[in-house]
Amino acid sequence: MQSQRLPTLEDVARVAGVSRATVSRVVNGIRNVDPQLHQQVWNAVDQTGYVPNRLARSLVTRRTGTVALVVSDSETHDDDPFMSRFFSDPYFGRVVGGLMSVLRPAGVQLALQMVGADGHRRLIGDLRNGQADGAAVLSLPAHDPLPGLLATAGIPAVLIGRPAEPVPISYVDLDNEAGAALAADHLAARGCRRPALISGPAEVPASVDRDSGFRRAAARHGHAWVPGATGNFTRESGATAMRELLTAHPGLDGVFVANDLMALGALAVLRESGRAVPDDVAVIGFDDSSAALAAAPALTTVRHPLEDMSAEAARLLLTQVETPAGRVRSVIYEPKLVERQSA
Repeated sequence: MQSQRLPTLEDVARVAGVSRATVSRVVNGIRNVDPQLHQQVWNAVDQTGYVPNRLARSLVTRRTGTVALVVSDSETHDDDPFMSRFFSDPYFGRVVGGLMSVLRPAGVQLALQMVGADGHRRLIGDLRNGQADGAAVLSLPAHDPLPGLLATAGIPAVLIGRPAEPVPISYVDLDNEAGAALAADHLAARGCRRPALISGPAEVPASVDRDSGFRRAAARHGHAWVPGATGNFTRESGATAMRELLTAHPGLDGVFVANDLMALGALAVLRESGRAVPDDVAVIGFDDSSAALAAAPALTTVRHPLEDMSAEAARLLLTQVETPAGRVRSVIYEPKLVERQSA
């Protein structure tokens, strides 16, 4: 029995109505192709079932057609303790979705790399040896050496979130201070006179910015001091922080929580304590993730456009891969308050 013939570049060109050379440029990741033709080619690839020869492509372009999503943490992950958080936290899924919205149409694959405190040098070696063309990086710990190592090695890389220390590396970020100020202004407009704050980890730049942004805006409304407690961006830590605040400051009437997952924990504790939300205590979160809609009542929150930011990070990274000598860039997004029932 004769086996079915595999689709070829010529088949794709015929279906797309373009030349074989155009098809070759598109599937090999060469970007000087009209966007409309680019989409026609990938539509034809889908129709024909053509599978690009990745080895041949890498020999031509000296690229792998893969970029790494690197999650850099302060812990070692040999026993995989981080994976449960990665797959349960909406934050990470939104980052992956944003990256893939740009990488998939470009024919680029995404590889996940978890890097603990002892894995930075090995990662740099792997990237230098061509295991991926570049890296989109989530840098979680304070004083993380990885951004600096990537910059020194000249590896195409973009951070999602600004680096904790000045490093010549491209990044996308949100104006976290302005977002937290929106929360303070909204609580003041509601008439909250005893606001409180649940912060994220003190070593994370976004946490620092949200903390300072809220406190500065609260000061403009006459609150010289705002009581606070600290969590670690998990639901459980938000619940613990809310209990601490209620014990020390039982008369509080508004709380800004530095992410939506912690806000879910805070809402649960307020229910347990008999506080009505928002009548007794108004609650505002940060992220506008799926957790905000799952909350009861639905959570007023600051919109963190992670999908858009991650898509922009992917675009910056693909540009770096093509033009490694280009200048580093920062792109800062503006926040927006999303009003729901909790405040």
